[in-house]
This record gives sequence, structure tokens and C-alpha cells, in this order.
Amino acid sequence: MKKCFIIGICFFCSHILFSQENRLETKKDTTILQETIVIAQRKLSNYRQEKTLSSIDAYLEKANQVTMIKRGNYAWEPSLNNMVSDRLNVTIDGMQIFGACTDKMDPITSYVDVSNLEQVSINSGQEGAENGHCIGGGIDLQMAPSKFHNSGLKTSIDLGYETNGNYKTTGLDVEYSGNKFYLNTDGIFRKSDNYDAGNEKEVMYSQFQKYNFSLQSGYSLSDNNVLEANIIYDKATDIGYPALPMDVSLAEALIISVTHRYKNGSARIKSLESRLYFNTITHIMDDSNRPDVPIRMDMPGWSDTYGFYSKATLKEKKHSLLINLNGFYNKSLAEMTMYPNDPNQPDMFMYTWPDIRTLYTGLYINDHIALNPSESVSTALRLGIHRNKIAKRAGVESLQIFHPNVKESKSCFILSLSGAYTIKKNTFDATLGLGYGERAPSVSEGYGFFLFNSFDNYDYIGNPNLKNEKALELNTKVNFKFDALKLGITSSFFHISNYIIGETDNTAKPMTIGANGVRLYNALNHASIFDVYLNTTYNFSKQISFNSSIGYNYGVESNKQNLPLIRPLSYLAEINYNTQKFNAALQLEGNGNQSKYSSFYGEDETPAYIVLNLNLGNILYLKNNKLVFKYGVENILDANYSTYADWNNIPRQGRNFYLNASYILF
Repeated sequence: MKKCFIIGICFFCSHILFSQENRLETKKDTTILQETIVIAQRKLSNYRQEKTLSSIDAYLEKANQVTMIKRGNYAWEPSLNNMVSDRLNVTIDGMQIFGACTDKMDPITSYVDVSNLEQVSINSGQEGAENGHCIGGGIDLQMAPSKFHNSGLKTSIDLGYETNGNYKTTGLDVEYSGNKFYLNTDGIFRKSDNYDAGNEKEVMYSQFQKYNFSLQSGYSLSDNNVLEANIIYDKATDIGYPALPMDVSLAEALIISVTHRYKNGSARIKSLESRLYFNTITHIMDDSNRPDVPIRMDMPGWSDTYGFYSKATLKEKKHSLLINLNGFYNKSLAEMTMYPNDPNQPDMFMYTWPDIRTLYTGLYINDHIALNPSESVSTALRLGIHRNKIAKRAGVESLQIFHPNVKESKSCFILSLSGAYTIKKNTFDATLGLGYGERAPSVSEGYGFFLFNSFDNYDYIGNPNLKNEKALELNTKVNFKFDALKLGITSSFFHISNYIIGETDNTAKPMTIGANGVRLYNALNHASIFDVYLNTTYNFSKQISFNSSIGYNYGVESNKQNLPLIRPLSYLAEINYNTQKFNAALQLEGNGNQSKYSSFYGEDETPAYIVLNLNLGNILYLKNNKLVFKYGVENILDANYSTYADWNNIPRQGRNFYLNASYILF
């Protein structure tokens, strides 16, 4: 058994709160799995998160309807309502940003860190359409608002270590805050060696290291007007992906924005926020560290996005309006160069994303109507015009091999509608919602060329002639309160038309050595996805509480075959003890046997598993400052297991000891 020693001094990621969708902060334990996670920086009103130095990925896994698909120990891809990133709208503070990897090894969530953010807003289905069109929902990684605290200069430093994978973290934060001006800069560094699965089995190619720096500044032009500038620079290197045939030598992002904010509580227009932004991503896959590869490859990718949004909130009698006008222009380019072992053979080159240019402009309107003190109705509409263009002539010619009628450009109109009725009483509240949403095909689905999917071992070809995917949804939420007992039920059903997925083309030969064949993106007639979750909280006393969650998910195609990556029965239970200066939690989590899997798309039966965790924490007051310790053991029984979301059944981490110490100067 390995010993653990961590000393962390954390200023910027020491507080995690969970809230309801209305984003009101409430002091909740980590297992009260809600749809919005609030990462409130520089506060310690709640210190019960297991780890103050956790990654964004670890926080997202706390939400009921979110699962993180793991291809390694870094950059997990979020799945919401059993739908992966193509069907989601993932943004950073309302800004559109698109990964540069054809294999989804760089989800948007990998380009920020907890030091950059205040909260993560997770909205199911069409509730997530504020910043863009989606089917499964929206995830918005939100930065901290203006910070005119007039508190002067503050500084902190971060250090950390965990036993499994020899995982280390360090960071620095400097902030100046006055009445008219504030400046905050922070940085964080994470590094991990290969981690061990259960029974101390090393998982090769699971190492990574990451730097993240951010700069946020603001100037108060007047009592109601603020001008802000934000820069985030994120760089990860030496990233191993044990579930894939290639690793990543570089994943780099630069995110820049300038924002004007107006607020006036006494005016009809309560707030107006306008932002211009730019982000650029470079992602380089290579297999130079893998032994005995059949043919060596380099696969770089680039994604640049220029965008804007302007959103206003208005109040008129019983109506609360949110209006958001936004747009973006994106360039996505990816290449593949193959180097034969025979020096007499020439190198082979092709565009896997042939420089796709996407132009989008859209308008979102949400009207919340208070019918009476206990009942309300909300309606939302998003309209958008989406245009794609293939900038590389070679890309057009390549796709014409499979789709002879390909045109260089394509435009479409996209529509989203939703409505909900909510009733709130003393002992219960309930919401019934309906929605209709559309999305345009992603760059890979529309224009990808010989994209190898190691999950089902097929090369994939895009289809520029795909129609928009469309979904009808029904969602319900009911919460009951009986003194010490709280019960919550959430459920969603999606009927998705033109469901985009790969279909085998037996006439085409694969490009990847050892691949089973070629699949073209096509549209099924429809698919259905359903989920339901039951959350329970019982307070035995002010100090002792019990939390639990159990969920069931279901997904089938129109031909009655199982959809891939559908979560099996899942459950979590936690007993908590909390005082003002000490907390402890014993947590049990697991999944049932994944019997309804999709062998056609590379899945196999994943056995059931149970994991036991122990989390503890202390808080010490040192004059005007606070010192918070977080320590515990994950996977106490050292179980060797995989989940349905672990690509190619890569095993999860085995037993891990950790200790964080957070020192906050006021």
C-alpha cells in the first residue's frame, strides 16, 4: 500500500456548490446530484467537496445525466442524456469553441480549469439552447463575474500530490481589486505518470501534463457599465491515450474575449451583456512513442473561431425576457500523413477535415411568465442560419468518390422550441416540459474523410448530404419535502428523427491497417432515448445526513437494435457527518451489468461493479485566514473494473490516497 503526502495551498478552487437550475447557490453535499454545478471561487462557505483540486471532468461526473467518456486519464468527453458531444452545445461563458481533433481527444472541457471558472451550467435538452442549437442539452463553463471588491492585493499558491499515478498539482494566483479596477491572474500545472488499475496493474500510455493560465481584468466605466477583458491559455503535452492507437504531443488553446456589461435594476432593461471573442486550437496526434506500429502517422488539426453575442434581460409586469443574438465563424482543418516503413515508398497525405468553414447567426428568446406566486410558464425559441463551405478543392474531390453530387457549400435553417409549466408549493414542486430541437451535422459527420474509430474498428466517411437531426422531447421533474426527507424524480424522453450514425459500406476498402471496413455517416429513420433518476436526502440530525441516487437509461434505434453508449442501471449512496470544522463521508457507487449493449458499434457486455470511497475534511481559522484540508481514499477495495463509458474497456483507477490543503488569505 502506497503512502500519501500532499500539501496544497489553494486560493482559486477551494469551494464547490451544487445548485438547482435556477442557479441559486445552496449548500449541498457532493452527492446531491443536480443539473448545475457551481464552482464558486474564493469562498469557503462549503468545503465538503471531496477534492479541492479536482479537474472539471471530475466535477461534471457529479451531475445525474452526465457521464464522462474516458479514452485515457485526461480530456474526458462529456455525455449528457446518453448523447455525446455532437448532439450537445458545449460553450465557455457563452462562447463557441470547437475541438481540433477528429478523434474527440480534445473536448471543450479540456481547455479550461477550475481556476478559470465560477460555475458549470448543465441544462437538459432544449433548456440548453440559449447559446446554440442542440439535441441532448447544453453545458456552459462560466467564468467569474466582475470582482470590484476593493480588497487590495491577494496572493496564493497551490501544491498537490496523489499516490495513484504520482499525480502532482501546483498553482499560483494573484489578484488586485479596487472600486474601479480589478486584475486577476492565475496559473495551474498538473502532471501524472501512468496510473494503476486495481491490483496495481499499470495502465500504459495514461500519462499527461497540463498548464493553464488565465488573466481577467475589468474597469468600471460608471455605476452601471463595466468593460472586461479575458485571456485563457491552456497547453497540454505528452498525453497518453491507452484506449486509442495514438497519443497526443500537443493540445493547445488560446481564448480571448472583450465584454461590456450593463446593469440597472430599476430600468426596464435589467442587464445587457455584449462580447467579442476569438479562440484558436492546435491539436497534434502522433504514434512516435508506440512500439511496432504498422505505419507511422502524424495527424495535426486546427480550429479557429471568431464570434460575438449580445444578450439582454428585460422585466415587464409578469414577463421576464432573455434575448440573445449570437454568431460565429469557424475554420476546421485536419490532416493525416502516413510514413511507410519502406523508404522507397512515398509518404501518403490527405485531409481528414478539408478546411471546413462554418458561419452561423442565431437569435434566442426566452419568456418566463409568472401566472401567480406558485405557478409559472416559460417558453423559448431559437432560430438560426447555418452555412458550411469546403475550402480545400482536394476535399471536395475526395468526398465526391462517395458522394458524387457534393457541392462546395451548403446552408440550412435551424429551429428550436420549448415550453415548460412549473408549480411550487410548500411540500413539493413540479415541472413539465416539452421541446422540439434541430441540429446541423457536425464537421466529422458531414465532411470527415477516413476517420478511424477504434471503438468499432471502422473507418468513417462524412456525408455532406445529411439533413438536420430533429428531436421531440418530454421532461418532468418532481421534488417532495417531508421535514427531514427530500425526494426528487427527474425524467426525460427523446424521439430523434434523422438520427445520424454510421452504416457499413461493403464496397469501400478501409484506409487504416487492420480496420474491419468502412462506414458512411447516414441517418436512421428515428431513435428513442429515455432516462429517469430518483434522488433521496434524509437528515438524521444537523450533523448526519444520507444521500442517494439511482438511475435507469434506455436507448434503441428504429430497427429495435440497442444504441451505443447508453448508461446501465447506476446508483450512489453516501452517509455524511458535518460540523463547522470537520466533515466525513463514506460513499458507495456502482453500475449494474450492461446487458443492453450494441455489439454492432463495438460494445460488449460490461460487468457490474461497486466502488467504496472515504472522504474527510478539516477547516482551521488562522486569524483572518482559513486553512482547509481535504483527504481520503478512493476505491478503498482496489477494485479492478471498467464502465460502459471506458473506451475499449480500459480499466479505471485502483486505490488512490489523496490530501489537499487549501490556504486562503482574506
